Amino acid sequence: MKRPTRFKLLALAVLIALLAAAYWLLHETGAMAIIMNRAELHDHIKQLGAWGPLLVIGLMVLAILVSPIPSAPIALAAGAAYGHVWGTFYVLLGAEIGALAAFGLARWLGGETLRRWFGDRLSVGLLGSQNALTGIVLVSRLLPFVSFDIISYAAGLTPLSFLRFAIATLIGVMPASFLLAYFGGEMATGESDRIMISVLALGAITLVPLAVKIVRDRLRRPQERR
Repeated sequence: MKRPTRFKLLALAVLIALLAAAYWLLHETGAMAIIMNRAELHDHIKQLGAWGPLLVIGLMVLAILVSPIPSAPIALAAGAAYGHVWGTFYVLLGAEIGALAAFGLARWLGGETLRRWFGDRLSVGLLGSQNALTGIVLVSRLLPFVSFDIISYAAGLTPLSFLRFAIATLIGVMPASFLLAYFGGEMATGESDRIMISVLALGAITLVPLAVKIVRDRLRRPQERR
């Protein structure tokens, strides 16, 4: 085994140990329970004053790097603490930084190894299409039931360019970030009508990509029959 490969394997083991330790520490200190509780997390963010946004951004980054940590309560608390606009900005910034960090780590630790194993075969077909990979990342960001964290790590193992990944992630995560922050802000007001509108809008964001795919597939069928 070559020295660079050994170094990367050691770095990977250290990274996994650090992320596992961070998750364990959050549980043992009770911080995980606070993160899971939107109202309690909101209170902690407000108590930090000017440092509150940094906590939101940091928690969003950590939630992406450590997959079991949920990001939705953080986004809701940010919306309640800072409103629709700034809440969205902090959530979006944290999500983008976290995604780029996961992508970069996967690219550095695993991308070169995969290329060494598979060679040119890695760039054949779908994996070789920058447009296809960009589209996959973009659509996956619009689907809440697709793991944001796994996609970020997995994309780093493909030939997708860093810039395309960054742009697709930023565009794709924008609607959900806004709606979660908006929903959190409305929950803080306690107005049930506006909360219901937020819930419906969040559901619409989930259905739009599916509807587009269904329509596109139906339009393609007549062309394939010709």
